[in-house]
Amino acid sequence: MSCSTPLPDPRTLPPTLDIVTAGRLLGIGRTTAYQLARHGRFPVPVLRVGGSYRVPTAPMLALLGIDAPAVAAPQTTAA
Repeated sequence: MSCSTPLPDPRTLPPTLDIVTAGRLLGIGRTTAYQLARHGRFPVPVLRVGGSYRVPTAPMLALLGIDAPAVAAPQTTAA
């Protein structure tokens, strides 16, 4: 069964992704993504947060060959 939801633009992703979104970006189905994460074999590092898996976006972008967007340093003002 194919998924009709469009893939997000990788350059606009949040700092971490849920395992399903990360899997979709890699062409991996939901069940396989969970199995790979559970066995420590997902292609990029996976964080276990409570009962969910989170995937840091930076390693995902690196794996996909996409430069991560630059993060601007916070502006400070002299007091």
